[in-house]
Amino acid sequence: MAAPEEQELSQAQTEKLLQFQDLTGLESMDQCRRTLEQHNWNIEAAVQDRLNEQEGVPSVFNPPPTRPLQVNTADHRVYSYIVSRTHPSGLLGWSYYLIMLPFRFTYYTLLDIFRFALSFIRPDPRGRVTDPVGDVVSFIHSFEEKYGRSHPVFYQGTYSQALNDAKRELRFLLVYLHGDDHQDTDDFCRNTLCTEEVLTFINTRMLFWACSTSKPEGYRVSQALRENAYPFLAVILLKDRKMTVVGRLEGLIQPEDLINQLNFIMEANQPFLTSERLEREERNQTQVLRQQQDEAYLESLRADQEKERKKRAEQEQRRQEEELARQSVLAEERRRQTLEEEKERKSECLPPEPPLDDPDGVKIVFKLPNDSRVERRFLFTQSLTVIHDFLFSLKETPEKFQIVTNFPRRVLPCLPTEEEPHPPTLKEAGLSRSEVLFVQDLTDD
Repeated sequence: MAAPEEQELSQAQTEKLLQFQDLTGLESMDQCRRTLEQHNWNIEAAVQDRLNEQEGVPSVFNPPPTRPLQVNTADHRVYSYIVSRTHPSGLLGWSYYLIMLPFRFTYYTLLDIFRFALSFIRPDPRGRVTDPVGDVVSFIHSFEEKYGRSHPVFYQGTYSQALNDAKRELRFLLVYLHGDDHQDTDDFCRNTLCTEEVLTFINTRMLFWACSTSKPEGYRVSQALRENAYPFLAVILLKDRKMTVVGRLEGLIQPEDLINQLNFIMEANQPFLTSERLEREERNQTQVLRQQQDEAYLESLRADQEKERKKRAEQEQRRQEEELARQSVLAEERRRQTLEEEKERKSECLPPEPPLDDPDGVKIVFKLPNDSRVERRFLFTQSLTVIHDFLFSLKETPEKFQIVTNFPRRVLPCLPTEEEPHPPTLKEAGLSRSEVLFVQDLTDD
């Protein structure tokens, strides 16, 4: 005959089975195992197929984004404390026990057969967890209605949330599974769990999570922890980086014994928490150091980038200034060239100088801004523009200038204007046969 399935699982397979159950919410361990076996214990593929089945879409493998906490229940170093029920004493006690034994055996046998047959007709409603927080809160309310509000502080959240908080805070987690119909449950709750010394001990030393096995959430945890008797207590802590069951207390236990057993379990496993705290502190320090190094690197990088940006900006500014200077030089060269070409054109267009004996001839001496003198003859009938063009064609003459008489001092209108589009002739300007005219530089103006 084959061995039970639970005994055939390796530790790694057991962890995957619990992890798959947490991910999918399936309460039937047999169904979880069958699903994993169908996928060759590939938990990612099994979870995705389960999700696809619930959503009615084809199977497409996508790794799940998160991994829930694993609870290691296969550790061979788990401390177990089982309290057996007291045997009858005396002739009367043994007589009553022997008389009731066949009736009790028949009752429990028929009850098991009935439950087994009922499971084929109607699946266990506890197999589907729809509101785990509601299951826990409902249990707490019913517990307080029956036993009062003097009890250890219940963790008001799911089993997975309690595991997460215990792991994050590096605390012991005490799990209590409440068997509503068990004969020792009432005695345990009234005379052990709710006593002042027990609730003070639990409240000051560990997190406390509890739920009834009649609730889907409690039933799911019961399937994971596999309790053998009630009342059932399990001590869980972070050990070797896994949430591990390190102690199991089963059966009716007295307050003093409960505190002693919990103390023993905590003292035996305290080094694991201490080691984990040191490792976590070291990891945090390493992370802080790495973060500081990263910040220093980023700051240095930003400084280098700012220097590079300023360098590029300065280079760009110099390039623009050099380009402006080059354009200015080119513009000045073009202007000079244009000016030279204009001077040459004006020189070529000048009328010839009249002879000395021409009766209409006018002799003019021009005094230039550089104190040099230029002499030329013109005709009375010629326009003052001719005088201006002559001076403009000279290299010594500034680019912009005006011609001024000595006495009376006046500026000769040599260039056309809107008021006088045709400048006057030399005679109309009142010049004599011999004149001295001054050339004034207007370039700076």
